[in-house]
Amino acid sequence: MVKPERTTEVWKTQHDFQVKESLKFDFLYQDWIYPWKFENFRDKEVMDAGSGPGVHVRLIAPYAKHLTAVDLEALSTTRECTRDLSDKIDYINADISAMELGRQFDAVLCAGTIHHTDDPDRTFRNLAKHVRPGGRLIIWTYAYEGNFLVRHLVEPLRKRFLARSSHKVLWLISLFLNALLYLPIYTLYLLPLKMLPYYEYFGNARKMSFKRNALNIYDKLNAPQTHFISQARIKSWFNAGDFTDVHISMYKGVSWRGSGTKK
Repeated sequence: MVKPERTTEVWKTQHDFQVKESLKFDFLYQDWIYPWKFENFRDKEVMDAGSGPGVHVRLIAPYAKHLTAVDLEALSTTRECTRDLSDKIDYINADISAMELGRQFDAVLCAGTIHHTDDPDRTFRNLAKHVRPGGRLIIWTYAYEGNFLVRHLVEPLRKRFLARSSHKVLWLISLFLNALLYLPIYTLYLLPLKMLPYYEYFGNARKMSFKRNALNIYDKLNAPQTHFISQARIKSWFNAGDFTDVHISMYKGVSWRGSGTKK
């Protein structure tokens, strides 16, 4: 397998400079775990798999009995973001697709990470292995459906021209593209034309700051690799043989929220 050009150390830059802006829009992190709420983590042993900038860790830690943050390249960012809560957090540097923690959790959350791993199917199986029977596994991931333009335009251009670009170049491109998008977002997409691509997604963009929206673009340009998960695939993950009380729903037309209670 050919390794991605973008190293984890370079990719870590994304997490380092997005923390403060991301914390301003915590409604996103609540939306991604729907139908669960932060209150559902109360008094539970929780793992955040792919903790990145540490936003979910920070939001869940006040409720959880104890929280384990696992990340491969940005654990120091997670730790810095949650320093004042570190007495109830374990920080583990590991690959979530291959980690062997030797224990199971009441809840395992993986938001925005599984689609960047080498093999999302393998990663899901490993996450499920770390959920105790009766515990909850929660996934938020990019969808195959609704992302035609990203899959067939952004991804090929990213791989062809941006795979070795610096953080500075990618951030400037992200700011420029974001500025271009603001014209249709605040004109055409204000009209009730729900058939337009990314209609729900751009509606959500109007709730956030210019910088936060630019960070969304940066994530798509900076990630070493991205898999887009189909509805059939996420349904196979949360199959009836392994999970009960399954919830799978599309979020803003471009991503999937999936969760289930392990049998």
